[in-house]
Amino acid sequence: MPDTTPEELVAVAEVGPVQEVLQAIADPVRLEMVRRLAAAPDLTVRCSALYDDIGKSTASHHFKVLRESGLTERLSIEGQPHQRLRLSAVGERYPGLLDTVIQALDD
Repeated sequence: MPDTTPEELVAVAEVGPVQEVLQAIADPVRLEMVRRLAAAPDLTVRCSALYDDIGKSTASHHFKVLRESGLTERLSIEGQPHQRLRLSAVGERYPGLLDTVIQALDD
């Protein structure tokens, strides 16, 4: 019987240079998106739940910057677009970087 919650990886990039990663999270909107992803139990959130006061096209730009830096990957779950934080991939390349940033946001 087919899986009732099919998940399809749509787009993922290698984790970029540290300057690119830091530049991606330097923007307050993207930093908030990363915070929301980090707070999710499986690091995955439906795209529309990651932003409040910006339009779809602006959100798409921010998703692209995060994805191209290697911080996130885009998924389709039951036909709905989602973003997933690549915490372990980023942690392998830059140990402690995202953990430190996320902890600082929570303080």
